[in-house]
Amino acid sequence: MSARASDFRSDTVTRPSPAMLQAMTRAELGDDVLDGDPTVGALERAAAEWLGKEGALYVPSGTMANQLAIGAWTRPGDEFVAERSAHVVQWEAGAAAALHGVQAQTLVAPDGRLALADLARALRMDSIHCPRTKLLCVEQTFMGDGDGPGGRVVPLAHLEGLTALARAHGLSVHMDGARLPNAAVAAGLPAARFAACADSVMFSLSKGLGAPVGALVAGPADFLARARVLRKRFGGWMRQAGVIAGAGLYGLRHNLARLAEDHALARAVAETCARHEGLVAWPGEIESNIVMVRVERPGWTPERLTEALGAHGVLTMPMSAASVRFVTHLDLGPPDVERLAKALAAVLG
Repeated sequence: MSARASDFRSDTVTRPSPAMLQAMTRAELGDDVLDGDPTVGALERAAAEWLGKEGALYVPSGTMANQLAIGAWTRPGDEFVAERSAHVVQWEAGAAAALHGVQAQTLVAPDGRLALADLARALRMDSIHCPRTKLLCVEQTFMGDGDGPGGRVVPLAHLEGLTALARAHGLSVHMDGARLPNAAVAAGLPAARFAACADSVMFSLSKGLGAPVGALVAGPADFLARARVLRKRFGGWMRQAGVIAGAGLYGLRHNLARLAEDHALARAVAETCARHEGLVAWPGEIESNIVMVRVERPGWTPERLTEALGAHGVLTMPMSAASVRFVTHLDLGPPDVERLAKALAAVLG
């Protein structure tokens, strides 16, 4: 066993490649708060062009990007609609309520495809007694609550239907596209096609694109003006941020097409796990780089399996009471899947 662990916990664990580090050290710098950092500006323009949006803002994290969007499209007492297990609902520490005074109305769609009829029923009547439904939040790719196969690509046609209904009722649409690069590659479509289904879009640089930190949120000029104020309030406006923006710019320019390798590796992970009795995976349904594996083996739990694999140099993460999550990324390859196979054989027989 090599000293390096095979880290399947998340695609956020990647380390900058030598070429990315070189891009960081050579980045042209300025004070982004005072005169503007030229590398940050280049990254924001590149992101806006990639998404087909008027502009973009560079921020430290995907959670901040989502919260800038929710705060910019709503006012205290408003309501947004999202799937029950969406990141903005489940994994952002109640930020919408704490920061913006906004409540969530959640719908159930395990594959991320909110039903049009459910969305229509969720819209509030115009009454002094009701919150105003102002925003629809969609997620691309969609991970769910851990009981499905993994990162699902919500089809373009379905997103278009949701957007049409939302806009017909005066709602704005925000897309949590943390792994939108994966969705675009998996679907074989330009990211701008998906982004056109939303008024604002965020995507992470620190996941499949391999940058150490950062995310972008994009949209029209009036939205960005409000989002800039919120970014200032949240302390997300950085100084010589070109040092890290250079990594994001490199990832956006060089690490998009290779995401197909992560998707193929994820299918191999699902196939490897599915060979073992009591581990349920869905190799034929893996669409991106996230694999959920249900643990149905007597005497075993996700926590126990995670600990056992860790002793063999394979790191993964319990994601629910029944499932373990594996995420593939640019720091993993076929040898890591081979190590997983040997570890599973060792701990499960």
